[in-house]
Amino acid sequence: MKPLTAANKLGIHLPAAPEEFQNTPITRDELEALRAEPPQWLVELRRTGPFPREVVAQKLGISRAGLARGGVGDALDADQIGALLADPPEWLQRERKSYRDVVAEKERVKDQQAAR
Repeated sequence: MKPLTAANKLGIHLPAAPEEFQNTPITRDELEALRAEPPQWLVELRRTGPFPREVVAQKLGISRAGLARGGVGDALDADQIGALLADPPEWLQRERKSYRDVVAEKERVKDQQAAR
């Protein structure tokens, strides 16, 4: 598989990975080996980032579209995410509320359909 696909499956930001990982196709067996026994660079990347947008959105409790509306275009590291969570700007508070409302509505619809 392409390095970008492997990075997505590992939940890492490809440009932050070592050059060898970025330029080498990964087999499914190699991917499973990375998951089973991650090398130090992968452990560090998962711990401190930078994280891809999907992971950033998850850690902030918002959607990826909410990141874009908030003006977050690049990957963020753990310190940047921590700073946003410690003192959330107005856009983040609004997006978190909106995301919670959407999730609650999806759950309501799911429950309603299950009752039929």
